[in-house]
Amino acid sequence: MYMLKIGSKAPAFSLSDQEGTIHKLSDYKGKKVLLYFYPKDDTPGCTTEACNFRDGYKEFAKLGLVILGVSADSVKSHKKFAEKFKLPFPLLSDEDRKVCEAYGVWQKKKLYGREYMGIVRNSFLIDEQGKLAKIYESVKPAVHAEEVKGDI
Repeated sequence: MYMLKIGSKAPAFSLSDQEGTIHKLSDYKGKKVLLYFYPKDDTPGCTTEACNFRDGYKEFAKLGLVILGVSADSVKSHKKFAEKFKLPFPLLSDEDRKVCEAYGVWQKKKLYGREYMGIVRNSFLIDEQGKLAKIYESVKPAVHAEEVKGDI
């Protein structure tokens, strides 16, 4: 598996958000981006994480941070999730999991002794030049937004 390192160029992507708008990493050159990967729309941990980013959204915007959530859920699923919780940032659909694989977050997981492939909850802080400034592994949904705020 390809491992990303701080200071290396963030893998490029082109994904649709919940409105069908295409987002590319290159669209955000000159801005700080938090690319956060989460397993599934409208599940307890993912909802906690998304709502914490929503609640701090104005402050993140003042700090110049763009927040982009990514999961393998469909555009339709993202739309429902974003509307239900009034999420003010794009949720990007990676149904073929190519971006998840490029960022190394599509991994073997275990639940109740069963092994399966899924998205591990990792985030990537990308600087204004498109390089990885910080990698957050095994993110805890309840405290992640505050952790990111402290790093900007």
